[in-house]
Formats: sequence, structure tokens, C-alpha cells
Amino acid sequence: MSMTIDSLLTGGNRRLPANPEKMLLGCTGRRLWVDVLDPRPGFCGCIDFIHKINIPVLFDITCEGLPDYLSAEVIWQPSHLHIFAGKNGVSLSEDKFILWEDIAVSCIEVRNSTDEAITLTVTPGTQDGTFATTYSRTILASFFVNGNPLTQAFRISIPPRETCSLCVGAALVLEHEEKRLEEALAFAGENLKDPAAALSLQKKNYQKWFDHAPSFASDDVLTDKTFAYRWYILRSCVMQPECGFLKGPFLGEGRSHKMTKTPWRPEGWEFTKFIPLCVPMHLLEMRWYHDPSIARGIAAQMEECQDGAGEYLTSWVNHRGNPYANFFAFSVLQYYLVTGDRELLVKILPSLKKQLSGWKERYGNENDTLLTQYVHQLTGMEYQPSFWYFHNFPDDIKDPETYTPVKRVDKNVYYYMNARSVSTICDILGDDDRRDFAALAAKIRSDILSLMWDEESGYFYDLHYQTNEKAFVKNLVGVFPFFDGTLAGDEHRKALDCLFSDEFSTPYPFPSVSTKCEVFAPEGGWKGNFFKGRNGCIWNGPTWPFSNSIVLDILGSYSLSHNYSLEDKFAEYFRKFTMLHYAGGDGKLPFLVEHYNSMTGECLSNEVDYNHSYYIDLVIRYVAGLQVREDRIVIDPLDVGMSHFNLSNILVKGHRCSIDYSRKEDCLRFTAGDRIFTGSMHHRIEVPLNALQET
Repeated sequence: MSMTIDSLLTGGNRRLPANPEKMLLGCTGRRLWVDVLDPRPGFCGCIDFIHKINIPVLFDITCEGLPDYLSAEVIWQPSHLHIFAGKNGVSLSEDKFILWEDIAVSCIEVRNSTDEAITLTVTPGTQDGTFATTYSRTILASFFVNGNPLTQAFRISIPPRETCSLCVGAALVLEHEEKRLEEALAFAGENLKDPAAALSLQKKNYQKWFDHAPSFASDDVLTDKTFAYRWYILRSCVMQPECGFLKGPFLGEGRSHKMTKTPWRPEGWEFTKFIPLCVPMHLLEMRWYHDPSIARGIAAQMEECQDGAGEYLTSWVNHRGNPYANFFAFSVLQYYLVTGDRELLVKILPSLKKQLSGWKERYGNENDTLLTQYVHQLTGMEYQPSFWYFHNFPDDIKDPETYTPVKRVDKNVYYYMNARSVSTICDILGDDDRRDFAALAAKIRSDILSLMWDEESGYFYDLHYQTNEKAFVKNLVGVFPFFDGTLAGDEHRKALDCLFSDEFSTPYPFPSVSTKCEVFAPEGGWKGNFFKGRNGCIWNGPTWPFSNSIVLDILGSYSLSHNYSLEDKFAEYFRKFTMLHYAGGDGKLPFLVEHYNSMTGECLSNEVDYNHSYYIDLVIRYVAGLQVREDRIVIDPLDVGMSHFNLSNILVKGHRCSIDYSRKEDCLRFTAGDRIFTGSMHHRIEVPLNALQET
């Protein structure tokens, strides 16, 4: 990045709405991270390793006369958290961070301006060097002060008018990884002896990850900042457990969770596992990252978690869970178009074929090619009203007698996209199954258009799983047939127009269901019953970044294929989606969560930096206009009102590229190596890929 991630995102004290007294930390290790920190020196709070544990103390730091942290000055930056507190002649400056190597570090400076000596004490959080976990593993821990091993409480007296600086840390590994622990202590002895040097090293090494990411700079500061924030979210969600069912690297949906904060007793739902639902979105973003190891790790993890029936299963270290609907094959193809990673295609193709055959076997029927969704939660948009349409939206939706499985629009659109993508991958690799998968895709498309489309109301609907009767609920997924640009056509344009009506164009769009639905509730809940709690996901009215990503993708691709006809709508809703990334929509403190009140914009969840949507890919493909085809590159940005922009540090099949635009000169410039190609807004640039081979 042209600027450091710290300078782009530095801010005040980020806090969770439900735990405002706690502190958030941005940096994460491959397995170690913080959910929330207590407002005190050291590492105390809810600390986790691989999965949720709620370790209450890694190490505690106390000092006589130290002022209360609740009134401290706090500066959050992605690489570290800075706190300063001072009162009655005693002041403490602390920088907390976690190294990628799973070492938690606190760099502190205590200044004693009083006339009496004060005592500073460092206490390890475990006496025997071990922590228990919730997943049948034991964690080994070693502690150090200024690079020297620490096995018991450390005390130092700070004389009057003197200053003491310490670098305190804890390294964590799993049992039977003693060699790693030795390496961590050796690293500390060499690099973590001096607080200032340790912080400098952390900032430098943390920034290195972002140096392999594209940069976007324009006169729209908010888009620039959000682009950087989304890279930060990706970095914070990179996990590498190297244990049990989870190898890595891959991306979690977040490092936060919907679990209790009780020490050692986490209960509830967490995102720090492998969830196939959001994997395609992670792959769409990470295809633009220069180091392919994470994207390849994602694909390898999908293979690892695939069951005998072809389903990709949610996975923890020691067990596996449910499958989710996804468009993984489509995202693999999109990854290949940018990277040219043919090796990954060869390796993953049998798995992609297996998923399609498994879906047909498990969810198919004899009358058409459409799939039935039996468990509503596994679309990712649980409690969408169409599952209860045929029972007139009962008060008690927990009653199984009032629930009807449906042929879901989103699941079947993904089925079509995956089949079509597998056919294309087969074609690229010279696989003879190409025609069979192309024929399957054609049949799915025909059935979606003939059975799910309603001409009178102009929308796509879920169907009764036995009778194909339409469930006349306008779920937002009713526009998903436009997703990849090859399914719905101009004759279905009325469905897109619904997005701009009062049915979906709420103050904070897009709600997960039309405002005209009988059980529409922008705050969630079902008829006033919040049976999943205050932050529970009920997709009958709240706004969800997951679906916003797809809808914006639809508006962008439709605009480009229809003479920029929805360009103004893309610009409008892209801006609104951007604003959702900030607490209170203030554009200052980055704070993306899982879902929002579609009328008020209020955050409905308490999980910050939620990695369950995509944004970077939208900026690159539609705002900067970079579209990569099999044989060419197209530069065709949508006009979102920027006077100028620069997209740099982009890699396309090994070629380093950049895009510049100036409204004043009406000049669009694409640079690849030493070749420069020019055009203007709405006069796109097309470059055959073989023309770049000469660079």
C-alpha cells in the first residue's frame, strides 16, 4: 500500500456496543487472538487460541499508584493498541500487540514522578505453563521479560523520579510443539528485549502483509479508507491452526463471536472455524492478493472438509458440522481468471464435480433439476419468511408443523453458477465432462426461469418443494438470478426495479425481505419475539452485508452490459454500503458487523470486523473497472462521481498493472509493465492478454 495500514485506519478506542468497558485489539497471530481486553495493563480479558477459550489472563501487570485505565487515552491501530494513563505523579504508556508467531506482547514505560519508590509486578497467568482448551488440547505457554524467560512473578522497584521500561510477553503453542516454544523464546531473546525496538519490529512486519495487496487512492477518502479497512479485515481473519481437521491457511468469518465472555466457559456461536458459506467471497477478494498461499489454502481446506456425499462441511479442530449453500466453483473460476493458477484448477476439479453430483443426489427430485432446501439455516439467510408462507406466517415458527421446505432461489442460482463454472473449467483443462455440465447448467437455467419467475409481479420466488407452488414472498435473493449475468435477461428487468422502490430501498438498504412482507421486521425478531436474543439473525428485514455484496455485483455487471443503464444506482447504493462499514455511519471509526436495522442503520450484532461479504472485488472491478477475461483485460469503470483515482500494485497473471483516471483530462490509463493503453470514461480499454506477453 502507498500508505501504511496504521496511518490509514488509526482511530480512538474501538469498543463493542454490548461491552463498552472492554478494549479491542486489531492484530492477530496465526492461532492466537483477543476477543476483548480488560482495561488494565498486560493481557487480561477474553483471549483465545484456535477456537474460543476465554482465557482470562495471559499475564497481568500491576503498579502502585497506577491510574484507572477507564479514563486513559486509547489509540487503536491495526498493528497495535496504544494506551496512556497518568495521575498523581505516576504515568504508564503501554503498547499491546500479538505477533503472527502467536506471541502476545506488552511494551510498557512507567514514569515515577513521586518522591517515593513504587513497585511494578508482572504475574504469569499460569503457574505450571499450561492452559486447558474447550477442544481437547493443552496449550503450552512460556513468558518473558525483556527477552529473559519468566517462570514466576517478577517485581521491580522504580525509584523516585525514575522511569522503567519493560517488554513483557507470552508465547503459546499446542502440546507436543515444544520445539516451537523454544523457537519463540529464542526469538524473544533476540528481538523483544527493548520495548521501542519490539514495537518497531511489529509495525514493520505487520505492514509487510499489506505490501502484497493492491492500493486504491482517489478524491473519495471514504472509499479509500474502506478499501484499506477490508484488507485489514482479511488480514485479521487469516488462520493457520495446523491441527486436527483445520490445517490452513484459510480465512474465518471473523475473530469475534456470539459467545459468552465467562472465563473458560464459552457458550454460543463462534466464527473462528471454517465455514464454507463465505469461502467463495473470501476467494473473490484474495485472488487480488499477491501471495497465492492463502487462496490455495482455502481450496485445500474445502477439499479437506468435503464429505463422502460431496458436501463441504463446517469444520472445527476436532469435529465437523453442517453444510451450507455456496458458489465455490464459480469463485474458483474467477480466481483462475486473475491468477492463471492452472495447477489449482487441476487439483480442485474432482472436488467441484463431486459437490454437484452430491447436491443432485441429496436435494434433487424427479420432476425438475431444482434443489430443495430442507434446513432453512443452511442457506445462510435463516428464517426467511418463504419457509412459513404456506402456513400463513404462524406466530410460533419453532413448530415443525408450520414449516415447509422450499426450492430456494439462492441455492439454485448457486447450483447453476457452479455447474456452468465446472463446465468452463473442464473446457480450459480439456476435460471431456464439459458437455455434461454445460447441459446440466442449461437445464437448471430453464427451470429457474420457467418455474420461479412470476410475470405478473415481476419477481423470482421460492417454490413449494413438492408442488412448485410459488411462495409469494419477495426475499432479496429474488434478484440473485442476475448474479453471473447469464441467467436472467432483459425480460426480467422488473425484478431489479424492485430494488429501487420502497420495497427494498430503505434508508439503509438492502433489507433481506420486502417491506411489504407481512412479517417484515427491520430490527429482526419474528412478530416481536426475539427468540434468538437481541443480536440473533432473523432474515426478515435486517440488512445483511453478505447479500449487499451480491446485489451490488449484480448492479455493476448489469450496468456494464446495458450501456451503463444502472450506473447511478450502483453509485448510490455502493456509497450506502460503504457507510455501513462505520460505527453510526460517521465515516470515522471502522466497524463492520453482521447485520443492521434497515430503517435506522443501528448495528444489530456485537461482532466487529465481520468477514462475510466482499468489497475489494467490487472496487477493483466496477469502480476502477478492471475486468479479466480468459483472453483479454477490459478496463471499463462505472462513474461513481470520483474526480480521479489510482488503482496500483495489481497483479494479473503475473503482470504488475495499474489504472489511473482523471476527470479533468477525461483520461483513463492502463499500465502493464512498460506498456500504456489509454481510453476515457465510458470508452473502455481492451487489451489482449497476448499483448502483455511482450512486456
